Amino acid sequence: MRATFARIHLENLKYNLEYIQSKMSRNSKMCVAVKADAYGHGAVECARTALEAGAQFLAVATVAEGIELRQAGIGSGILVLSLCQQEEMESVVENDLTPLVFDSQYIGFVEEAARKLGRKGFKVHLAVDTGMGRIGCLPEEAGKVALRIVEGGVLSLGGICTHFSVADSVEKENVAYTERQFELFLSAVENVKKEGIDPGIRHCANSAITLSRPEMHLDMCRPGIIAYGYYPGQIDRNYFEKKGEKKFLKPVMELVTKVVAVRDFEEDRCVSYGRKWTSEQKTKIGVLPIGYADGLFRRFNPSEGGTGLFVAIDGKKYPVCGRICMDQCMVNLGADSKVHRYSEAVIFGPEGSGALQSAQEIADATGTISYEITCGVSRRVPRIFVTSDTR
Repeated sequence: MRATFARIHLENLKYNLEYIQSKMSRNSKMCVAVKADAYGHGAVECARTALEAGAQFLAVATVAEGIELRQAGIGSGILVLSLCQQEEMESVVENDLTPLVFDSQYIGFVEEAARKLGRKGFKVHLAVDTGMGRIGCLPEEAGKVALRIVEGGVLSLGGICTHFSVADSVEKENVAYTERQFELFLSAVENVKKEGIDPGIRHCANSAITLSRPEMHLDMCRPGIIAYGYYPGQIDRNYFEKKGEKKFLKPVMELVTKVVAVRDFEEDRCVSYGRKWTSEQKTKIGVLPIGYADGLFRRFNPSEGGTGLFVAIDGKKYPVCGRICMDQCMVNLGADSKVHRYSEAVIFGPEGSGALQSAQEIADATGTISYEITCGVSRRVPRIFVTSDTR
């Protein structure tokens, strides 16, 4: 197996999902987002774990992602959160995926595919734009659009949803904006009911709302990044510590590689492209077979404007030096290092894994979010799924 891989701690995923359920309103279903290959963690295995932990629905972004789950034998409800092409609609219906709809033409595309395949009452969910500005009908249009969905009898309304844009903020104006979005969503639900149509599953709770605002949980919560052990925005560990919480999310991914060479360097020798790093004294340089094509982005390095990146080897911290290459990077081991060829190097991971940092800490140091760090771990990095019994 390749020396660089991602170790996925399924016991931490299960723990996170159980923790999330403890925060959810009693009558709310759980729809776990496994889009983008489960935020880089492996969609099929994470989906199976989510369903075993009590999820009733899964959420993907593309038709291909939904089909991958179906081909793996997953039979739960699967929401497709992003819009599809017209030619993909038959695949949506054939694989019993649940699309979000909000305008007459798009509804017609789904309707045509369902009619062609002999499906009656095929379920869709109505998306409402309450302030995200991405997809969805306006709240005042929801009743009219719901009528369009059910008018021919080919489609049925299985649910209604919206998405919050600043729910991960504790700033006063953003909290007020989120509350206004919620009010608009409830008005959309009422507009559907006024037309004599059952709105189905009402859902709007993203990760931040799932953890912090139970009054907005309604019929279903849609946890995303929190399932994989990271907090959204300002609704973070510090936020919950201040509230007296004693249990916290656990990161699921551990990004691992190995030292494939240890090289002796004299003073004044350069490392990597652009000669951005030069040894100031005698030292040893370790070569790691991981680079920006694996998700260890070039901008993480100080020479590219970042605040620095380090790896953990045998519990000690070593800085990356020189530019990160496509497939490799180098670390400064120091003159007296005992690191040897094939020593394991951990880039990030949960506590107890040997990591000295999490994806969140890398994100904080490089001006991004944890989502981008885990999603950025490319498909060429093998995922190794472990439990506490198989570690």
